[in-house]
Amino acid sequence: MKNIGDTLKKLREENGMTRKEAADKLKSLGIDISDKTLYGYESGRNSANADMFLSLCKIYKCNNIMETFSDTVEDILFTNNEWEMIEKYRGLDFHGKEMVDFTLLKEWERSKEFSKKTDDIKVEPTELSAEIVSMRIINYYYRVASAGTGQIIFDMPPTKRIEIPNTPEYRKVDYAIGVNGTSMEPLYHDGDMLLVEMRDDIEVGEIGIFRINGESFVKKRGETELISLNPDAKNIPLNESAGCMGKVIGKLPDD
Repeated sequence: MKNIGDTLKKLREENGMTRKEAADKLKSLGIDISDKTLYGYESGRNSANADMFLSLCKIYKCNNIMETFSDTVEDILFTNNEWEMIEKYRGLDFHGKEMVDFTLLKEWERSKEFSKKTDDIKVEPTELSAEIVSMRIINYYYRVASAGTGQIIFDMPPTKRIEIPNTPEYRKVDYAIGVNGTSMEPLYHDGDMLLVEMRDDIEVGEIGIFRINGESFVKKRGETELISLNPDAKNIPLNESAGCMGKVIGKLPDD
């Protein structure tokens, strides 16, 4: 498999340029670079940063970056969506770029400050290979899904943000929510952290998060009532106020 340097060299040669001519072309764009530096990029000894990489693609008239570099995708540090965002950004006028820069800076500062204050819960993936597993962040609502008498959930902000493995078994998870009560034992216990796919309805027999009369419950859906798995707990009749807030996919494993 080729690397990015091989492809950059091929593009330069297809445009009939020597490394010196390519360096001179870049200098005309205000980029001070030597032919020796270009050799470093093409040989793989050095890596071009994002701005330099895009500038090289520009002078080599590379209009479809992802297609051109498809056989070296593991070396590219951007996703397809990120490339599209970069292309859109470069098409903005001064005011547009100024607005994007301002918003990006503020959101970056907010996220950085949030990460300092939040004691995120990291979940160890189970039975995963030794390769690196990426993580993603979801909202966690602390003990507001009742497996007992119910609790208010309207307009409640997430307690914190947690990390879960970005693997197929967790792919549909939209948020996590804590269990309060024992009515879903032995399947779910008080304090368990449930993983929920956001849905406005589920099938009869499936377990979900429901809201009735302003209170939230984790129950199995029946035809006319919400069913508790614990035989000592009561079922809850469905009424016009009932609404589904998601399907329970499972729970986070204990540490």
